[in-house]
Amino acid sequence: MTLTKEQLTEKFSPRKLIIPMLLGLSVISYMLYQNYQPDQLQTLLQASPFWLGMAFLVLFIRDFGYIYRIRYITDKVLSWKQSFKVIMLWEFASCALPSVVGGSTIASYILYKEKIPLGRAIAQVMVTAMLDNLYFVLAVPFVFLLMEGQLSAVMDTTNSTLLESLKVAFIVSYLLIALYACTMFYALFINPKSVKRLLIRLGQFRAFRRWKEPLFRHANELLIASGHLRSKTMSYWLHAIVSTVFVWTARYAIIGCLIAAFTDLNMHDHLVIFARNLIYKIVLFVSITPGAAGIAEIAFPAFFGVFIGSFTTVVILLYRLLTYYLYLVAGALVFPRWAASVFRKETVPVSADTAIPTKASHIHPLTL
Repeated sequence: MTLTKEQLTEKFSPRKLIIPMLLGLSVISYMLYQNYQPDQLQTLLQASPFWLGMAFLVLFIRDFGYIYRIRYITDKVLSWKQSFKVIMLWEFASCALPSVVGGSTIASYILYKEKIPLGRAIAQVMVTAMLDNLYFVLAVPFVFLLMEGQLSAVMDTTNSTLLESLKVAFIVSYLLIALYACTMFYALFINPKSVKRLLIRLGQFRAFRRWKEPLFRHANELLIASGHLRSKTMSYWLHAIVSTVFVWTARYAIIGCLIAAFTDLNMHDHLVIFARNLIYKIVLFVSITPGAAGIAEIAFPAFFGVFIGSFTTVVILLYRLLTYYLYLVAGALVFPRWAASVFRKETVPVSADTAIPTKASHIHPLTL
């Protein structure tokens, strides 16, 4: 197949971006209409400048952490400016594509167009996916340990069926993400050849035959990535791990900062909000809408409404403006110039070695 600038531009055309924007804003508008109270404007004007400032600081830490991490994971091949563009495009793709697909599905291709050899680009995206998932796997037991194992505290509800369903969904999702992270670690650092043979054999079974080509490609990618990553120094991994911790802690903390701007919270409340955010992101992950538009707005009150009551809708709007619509706008500004700079006028041939990775190749449960 061939891939041109026009074809890639079509994937992120204004028409396709307007739909999720309208969907999310429509849900928020309806919620505002249903829950409007005269004193809400006064509450908004009385927001804590400190906590609003903290929300923006956390947002900056998150983005700078991403930029710092991709620059060091690529061995500083990318300049700071290139790293900024890559992250903005990565976030843009996460907002424009369904959550089950995620921005990681085209991240290797973005790095490849930035003159990073494909094998290294694949390895670098794989290591970010592995670290992101490991953070989630390790953060969950740590947070719930601090909360004395009270999983029911993550969601206040009188509906016991809903609570039990939430527990089951969370546990299953956690186990799947843990399995994926451990498998990635085993495949990249312990025995990549055995995992390659397993993936190839899976592709030969009738039930998996439709995924035979992606499985074969993923098997080769694992072997290439393993060879690249095994030579890395302790300094390389230290930069990658520390930046990952900062990025994801900031990512989960922003909701607590926004809620604290309108109500008093103690440290336990912040911890509960952080824990609820872990499960909230699981709900968004299974969304089929671009950037979880509509789903994120509907699910938000169930997790965080207990802290701010009728003012929840306003906080949803602020939260989505900072973590979703901001990146749609930023990506829409960065993408045209980036595409113009990396694409030549003629069609660029794309073989199996340079194709955009499929969602079977790069599973990234937590990119929202």
